[in-house]
Amino acid sequence: MTSDLTLPPVAAPYLLPFHYGALHNVGLDYLVAPGPVRKTLAEHHPDLTAADFGGRACVTLNYQLYFAQYPNGGGVTQEIEYSIVAHPTASADRLARLSYEEYARGHDQTKLLGIARLHVLCDNPLAIEAGTKLYGEPKYPASFEVTMPSLNGPGGESWHIACHQAANTPSGDGADRRAASPLFSFDADLTELPRVPVNNTPITGYGTDPDGRPLAGPMNVYQPYQYLPLATQTADRVRLTVHDASSPVGADLLTLIGDAPAAGAWTYQSPPVAAHNRPYYVPRMS
Repeated sequence: MTSDLTLPPVAAPYLLPFHYGALHNVGLDYLVAPGPVRKTLAEHHPDLTAADFGGRACVTLNYQLYFAQYPNGGGVTQEIEYSIVAHPTASADRLARLSYEEYARGHDQTKLLGIARLHVLCDNPLAIEAGTKLYGEPKYPASFEVTMPSLNGPGGESWHIACHQAANTPSGDGADRRAASPLFSFDADLTELPRVPVNNTPITGYGTDPDGRPLAGPMNVYQPYQYLPLATQTADRVRLTVHDASSPVGADLLTLIGDAPAAGAWTYQSPPVAAHNRPYYVPRMS
């Protein structure tokens, strides 16, 4: 076991930590056969070991819509992380034996169980560059079509997330939707399903830099997530569809998840900070 006591450099012009002004997030966990997961993880992150939840591995998809404020304005970003729940092999002796339900409820206080990213699809070139340079993320352009719960929309809690392959626009300030083709999508109708608030952050995100060194970057969320266990009778409320099986992410989704049902969902939506109310008539002078 080797240890590097220095911190990874922070590439200019970025500053850390990166502060989110608002975050809307839905994640889906799948418990699957461990063999293909271990093989894929070894190819992407050889210093990590897949978590063992009663003989099953866990792969996870999470969609994020977030806002960030900068000195010269603001920006909105969408991305999906497709990951394997894993831990550093060299730290295995620090981990307690946990069930998936205990992990999902935030019982791993070492925070060594994190997300080893396989694919990160994103519609913001600046976020792609930052994620790649700072955290060793395998991050590339995508565009999204989204329907999600909102206080500015109808009731219910239905998510529809469609991810499309894309290229950067010629100006480099976004994803070119004209070049988009569908990769995969998922639907999650979580309306009226039981949920429990969980303290599961910081979430440790794992990457590997160009020199092959593993990186870990924790992300704090300052309010509880909502965890929804998906029992057998409710698992059909979630559906994953691969539209392009020949794409790298589509092939990995089919290999690792296939037709496995979702074992759990988790959501976070930033609370509103202001409301512009309904107008009223002002009396006129007669």
